[in-house]
Amino acid sequence: MWLFYYRGVLIIIFYYKCLQSIIISLSGKIFPHNSYGYACGIFYPPPHTDIFRSLSYTKPIIRTPLYELLYYFCKKILILKKILIIRFSSIGDIVLTTPVLRCLKQQINSVEIHFLTKKQFFPLLQNNPNIDKIHFIEKRLKEVIPQLKSKKFDYIIDLHKNIRSISVILRLRKPFSTFKKLNLKKWLLTNFKINLLPKIHIVDRYMKAAKHFNIKNDYKGLDYFIPKDEEINIDCLPQSHQKGYIGFVIGAKHITKQLPENKIISVCQKINKPIVLLGDERDRKNGEVIKKIVGDKIFNACGLYNINQSASLIKQAEKIITTDTGLMHIAAALKKDILSIWGNTVPEFGMYPYFSKDAQDKSKIIENKNLSCRPCSKLGFKKCPKKHFKCMNLIDEQEIIKWIKN
Repeated sequence: MWLFYYRGVLIIIFYYKCLQSIIISLSGKIFPHNSYGYACGIFYPPPHTDIFRSLSYTKPIIRTPLYELLYYFCKKILILKKILIIRFSSIGDIVLTTPVLRCLKQQINSVEIHFLTKKQFFPLLQNNPNIDKIHFIEKRLKEVIPQLKSKKFDYIIDLHKNIRSISVILRLRKPFSTFKKLNLKKWLLTNFKINLLPKIHIVDRYMKAAKHFNIKNDYKGLDYFIPKDEEINIDCLPQSHQKGYIGFVIGAKHITKQLPENKIISVCQKINKPIVLLGDERDRKNGEVIKKIVGDKIFNACGLYNINQSASLIKQAEKIITTDTGLMHIAAALKKDILSIWGNTVPEFGMYPYFSKDAQDKSKIIENKNLSCRPCSKLGFKKCPKKHFKCMNLIDEQEIIKWIKN
C-alpha cells in the first residue's frame, strides 16, 4: 500500500516540476523582463553564465492573456523566501548596498535577506533592520559554506563580483544575478583618459542586479543604523566642542586619496569653528601633529572610537569635510552636508556621495580638473606616481572655507 502512495507522490512531483519547467522556458520568451521563472531554482545556470545578463537586453512584448496567465502562476508557485546578498568589503562599498537591501525587504513580501561579508565589517550592518541574518568570514571562505548551504537560499545577488563571490555561487548552486563592474572602461579612463563610463551611480548599478524581481529604486538614499549603546554623548567631548563642530576625515586607505598633512593644517587654521578629526588608529599620529600645530580647537578622535562610534560623531557634526573614503558614504547615509575632496580618483567612477532626491544639495565636490594625469587609479597608491601630487596640493583652500561659512 505504501508503494502506491509513494508512486502517487512521485507523479505529483513530476507534474509539478514539468509545470515549473514550462514556466521557466516560456518566461524568458513571453515576458522576458520578469524573472520569477528563473528564481525557482529548478534549473541552474552554467558556472560561467548569468542567465539574467542575456535576458536583461531582451525587449518586453505586449501583455497578452497568456502573459497574464503565466505571470499569475509564477507569482503563486515560484515564491522567493530567502535571498543572499554578497559584498565582502569595504566600508563604503557595503554602505552603498543598503538601498538594495531596503528595496528588496520592502517590495518583496515576507522575504528573508541574508548578507555575506567579512567579519571586520559586521558592525556596519549589525543594526540594519532590513537584514535578517549576517554571515561573515573570519579567515577562509570554506568556514561559512556549510552554514550557507543549510539556509537553502532561493536566490543570490552578487554585489562584489570577484573570484571569491563566484566561488560561493558555484558551491551553493543557486540562481544568481550580479552587476556590471565596468573595469575595462575604468582602465581606459585611468590609462588613456578615454571616458566611456555611463553617468550612473554605483547604487543604481547595484539596483540593476535586482531589477528582474521588478524592484524599483525608492531614491531614499543610503542607510546607516548606529546601535544605541555605541552612540557618543557629545558631553564626553571637550567643552569647546559641545556646542557644535566640523567633522574632518583625515584618513583613507590609500595615501593618494588623503589630503596632505600640511594642507589639512592650513585649512584647519582658517576655520573659525571647533574641529573633530576622524580616522582610525593609523591616522592617530598625524592627528596629533595637526592638533599640536593648530591648537585646542582640534579634537583628535582618530583611533579612539570604533566605526559606529565614529559614525555617531559624524551624525552630530554640523558639516563634514572628507576625501573619497568610507566615512564619506556613512556621512551621506546620515544625511550630513558633505564637502568631498578628490585626489587620484574621480566622481565619474560613480562612487560620489549618494543622497535621496530631496537632498541633492547636501553634497559639494572639490577636485582639480586641469590635470592630465587624473585619474591615475580607480583605487589609489602609496605615493603619487608623478611625485608632484598636484591633485591634492593644488586644491583651492578658499573654496573649502567659503563652503564652511555658507
